[in-house]
Amino acid sequence: MIDEKIIALYWARDEHAIAETEKSYGRYIRYITYNILLDRNDSEEITNDTYLKTWNTIPPAKPDPLKSYLGRIARQLSINRLEAEHAKKRNGGQYQLALEELEECIPDRSDGSDLAHQTALRDSLNRFLRALPTEQRRVFLKRYWYMCPIAQISKEMSVSESKIKSMLMRIREKLKQHLNEEGFHL
Repeated sequence: MIDEKIIALYWARDEHAIAETEKSYGRYIRYITYNILLDRNDSEEITNDTYLKTWNTIPPAKPDPLKSYLGRIARQLSINRLEAEHAKKRNGGQYQLALEELEECIPDRSDGSDLAHQTALRDSLNRFLRALPTEQRRVFLKRYWYMCPIAQISKEMSVSESKIKSMLMRIREKLKQHLNEEGFHL
């Protein structure tokens, strides 16, 4: 079913919307949640929470595209779960490792007080990603958005883990340089 019809079901408060969302995007949502949580039960629970949050936010939201909207909800709910369970004490899975990798190139403003700074940083990151060659962008997003392990990225792209590691290192170096050029300093 196409996104517009699924969204129309949500707006009509028709419970078939959830079944259609599961049919169209269930695998995608589980992919995101499992890569962050590394636990099938937690992944299933967050997948169901994603459907509930989607039900509660549409309407008034009219997401376009629906897939990105669902991915953003699933990712945030998964991260919230990790933080609630003190991820660092349990090794944190790919989430903690990916954050540690990015610490060297993205300035920390964790207090969230400067919305203008956050918006400018987001826009700069988007420009950087759009300028990357397709393969590098895919590797970067798989690692830092979907929180995929390096071994999984290597397997999916049919290249060695060392190539993925060095590609990610070079991309992070380029990102650091890009952010410095745009006035973001560590």
